[in-house]
Amino acid sequence: MIKKQFLILTLLCSLSVLSQDYFPKNDGVTAKNTNFTAFTNAKIYVTPTQVINKGTLLIRDGKVVATGTSVSIPKNAVIIDVSGKSIYPSFIDMYSSFGVEKPQRSSSSSRSAQYDASRTGYYWNDHVMPENKATTAFKYDSKSATELLKAGFGVVNTHIQDGIVRGSGTLVALNEKDGNETRVLDANSGQYFSFRKSVTSRQVYPNSLMGAMALLRQMYLDADWYAKGLSKTKDLSLEALNRNQNLVQIFEAGSRANILRADKVGDAHNVQYVIVGGGDEYERINEVKATNAALIIPINFPNAYDVEDPFLASTLSLGDMRAWNQKPANPKVLAENNINFALTTHDLKSPKDFKSNLLKAIEYGLSKEKALEALTTIPAQLLGKPNVIGSLTNGSFANFLITSGDIFDKKTTLYENWVQGNPHVLEPLNTKDIRGTYEFTVAGNDYNMKIKGELSKPKSEITSNDKTLGSKITYTNDWVNIAFTTADSTKQEFIRIAATIDANKNLSGKTIMPNGNEFSFFAKSSDAEKDPSKDDTKKEKTETEKVLPITFPNNSYGFEALPKAETLLFKNATVWTSEKEGVLQNTDVLIKNGKIAKIGQNLSDRSAKIIDATGKHLTAGIIDEHSHIATSSVNEAGQNSSAEVSIEDVIDETHIGIYRNLAGGVTSIQILHGSANPIGGRSAIIKLKWGESADNLIYENSPKFIKFALGENVKQTRAQTNVRFPQTRMGVEQVFIDYFNRAKAYDALKKSGKPYRKDIELDVLAEILNKERFISCHSYVQSEINMLMKVAEKFDFNINTFTHILEGYKVADKMKAHGVGGSTFSDWWAYKYEVNDAIPYNAAIMHNAGVTVAINSDDAEMSRRLNQEAAKSVKYGGISEEEAWKFVTLNPAKLLHIDDRVGSIKVGKDADVVLWSDHPLSVYAKAEKTIIEGVTYFDLKQDEAKRTKIKDEKSTLINMMMQAKNKGLKTQPIKKKVKEHLHCDSIDNEEHQH
Repeated sequence: MIKKQFLILTLLCSLSVLSQDYFPKNDGVTAKNTNFTAFTNAKIYVTPTQVINKGTLLIRDGKVVATGTSVSIPKNAVIIDVSGKSIYPSFIDMYSSFGVEKPQRSSSSSRSAQYDASRTGYYWNDHVMPENKATTAFKYDSKSATELLKAGFGVVNTHIQDGIVRGSGTLVALNEKDGNETRVLDANSGQYFSFRKSVTSRQVYPNSLMGAMALLRQMYLDADWYAKGLSKTKDLSLEALNRNQNLVQIFEAGSRANILRADKVGDAHNVQYVIVGGGDEYERINEVKATNAALIIPINFPNAYDVEDPFLASTLSLGDMRAWNQKPANPKVLAENNINFALTTHDLKSPKDFKSNLLKAIEYGLSKEKALEALTTIPAQLLGKPNVIGSLTNGSFANFLITSGDIFDKKTTLYENWVQGNPHVLEPLNTKDIRGTYEFTVAGNDYNMKIKGELSKPKSEITSNDKTLGSKITYTNDWVNIAFTTADSTKQEFIRIAATIDANKNLSGKTIMPNGNEFSFFAKSSDAEKDPSKDDTKKEKTETEKVLPITFPNNSYGFEALPKAETLLFKNATVWTSEKEGVLQNTDVLIKNGKIAKIGQNLSDRSAKIIDATGKHLTAGIIDEHSHIATSSVNEAGQNSSAEVSIEDVIDETHIGIYRNLAGGVTSIQILHGSANPIGGRSAIIKLKWGESADNLIYENSPKFIKFALGENVKQTRAQTNVRFPQTRMGVEQVFIDYFNRAKAYDALKKSGKPYRKDIELDVLAEILNKERFISCHSYVQSEINMLMKVAEKFDFNINTFTHILEGYKVADKMKAHGVGGSTFSDWWAYKYEVNDAIPYNAAIMHNAGVTVAINSDDAEMSRRLNQEAAKSVKYGGISEEEAWKFVTLNPAKLLHIDDRVGSIKVGKDADVVLWSDHPLSVYAKAEKTIIEGVTYFDLKQDEAKRTKIKDEKSTLINMMMQAKNKGLKTQPIKKKVKEHLHCDSIDNEEHQH
């Protein structure tokens, strides 16, 4: 074989100079040498599915000329014999920040919030920056490039990872020799998005996930308006956005839930994103597949937890424990479901971790062919470059890897990574692999030696009589030099060995003892005799690769399979109809096809499952008019109006509060926006169908609601900085009047048929004016309650519900006259200044005045016992038991305009019912069964069984984690996690973004 040094010199002389040909040449002659280079006798992966054995790869001028078994090699070609080696296309990372310095957070020391953009001539929001270009910030980083080259990558797609709209990216070849004129394959390789704000701006809006979604929607509408030439002003951001619309659109979602959210935004504006996932797509694989989006998947698998401390281990959630076990199987699940995906180093601490995680994914079932596709042909296709990168087809760039064998084998050595025809040597091609296990004898003592680590930088471990000896090994030019301590630890003496490796991987040479005596040395390789069919590690792998089944949702108390509607016949129950029939004794109720089919005595149905309800009470499911559970965001506080945002966008169907509420007999809730601004966001009315997807929780043809707010929160009484209008209760009124005047003018223009700029916020407010959307208003003080009713009457609509309404008893007559309902607390008062006048008789007084009254929770804990909250109205005000029960069933259904479907037990209504063990207003009553549309989502006996399963599964996972630690795998410490319960005044943080 030709000496390596000569080869490199020859190649550097023979390859063409790829700098721009019109540049002056002052360091030599401009003549080009365009010789060929041929790699012969290799196993060549032209593509993941086209493999050539003992083939030839011919390259010239940084491009592939030919591959095959009978390639004609030109006379002037440099020939490199790579017998026994494999050649693969270099990998592509299509989501990177390579060469782009991370933007720095704004250094402003001001404590005042920034509500307006800091730029002029651009979009009104600083976090929208489609005009940014990675090329302007790009600087080739040789150190990072070396790490990527060692991991097998030849091309990266980089961009500025900052902002909601991040601008265009740059496709770069990791060509160490040439400059950017050659490296940059595409200066505009894609347009990038995320839900995260820019760190360089202090502009508050959006401060929430739902705000980011609303901003993107409005941006697309504005871009369309601008493209039609209808804008009167210049906007460089929208111009760039429209200019980039034909590029691949890449969206960093970061989680399975956000994939669905991003796709929803894209679908509304005919944009199909390529989406960066979070590794948890397996949890809702059918929904992810339904997006039809190609994915970019990180493989940053979590380490096992250190669970040796049983007290700390008991604090771990089942969901976090499952993630360790299940996430490595995510790529396999994606492949099995025919979802197009590329793999990325994104989210890894270092590219060094990429191969080990990739091998782990393969151990968990990802095929090697799919792995290679996800690193070569698929990213090339998604980037629109299938003919130039990602394969070794004729005409593509000469980007390839030379390996000792299977690229996805742990023991395989990556020798060279060629990029655009330039070699990056990682290990000399002719280096023999000495790694393995050896046995030898020195001076009558037997030794075992393991050599591992990198091929040219190996590490040794020498033992004798079960004692590990200190050792050091070097390997240069086929010579192995080993030094290790003697067994006598009282002396600092060393035995030295110099040896070479033979064809059978045995080591032979000489031993030099501490006293200078020399002996011949021979170490026998144990690997040469090892029978692969008797590899004990296979049994270990099978055990560690056991993947536990997912549930719906994939955390504690989830269903192994989604429950289905049943035909149910409750016999001999005490039925609280919440209708004119009142409470019926010894009554049967038949549920069929998700509806209440019959109510009476001595009912029968052959297909029905009989439930003996003797001595028990059957009621309609409880409805909570004011809740903040099951959402990832609650407040968009960046503006004084956030009518453009919607809680429906951020429903969290995995929230344990859903299950806990079912255990308290709750079947429906309204998830309200918080009270950070006078005009809040739109609400979501959902059924607590535990295990279903977020979209499947939302009521079909759901009534339209929006949250308004009055009082301390919206005027920011307790804010450290107070710069946003309004800052007084008088200002709050003016906000309402101003916005409704604007909405009225907008609606008139919209209905005129003339061109208009579509504004989501004003569309929503116009729905209120047109009596198509209802207001639930956070309220306390009577003066403000009066004010808002007058504002509504001025614009000819009614407020639907005053929620909290703790001074409702003072204005109950006016509320009745206006036609507004009251959704209040049972007995909360004095928890802040503006509720000092609250009394527990509030609900009774409003009810007696003819106001439709409901008792709500506004609290994840209280919502579990709303039946007891309703009972307090019997004590405070003498409300009858039946009317008190309506406060949490029929009345909130009326306030939410869903009383034609739920809220009472009536033939034809949805079968949303609860079977109680005792009188439903009793503190002793337990919800034994909570049923929604004929599906049992909570069952007290099943709950006991689930608790046992959770305990058993946790024990299984703890044992698996301890086994992993015993095998030397990395572990992570257990950190305390406190799940924050969201309230009216909660502001999003990073935890809520997923």
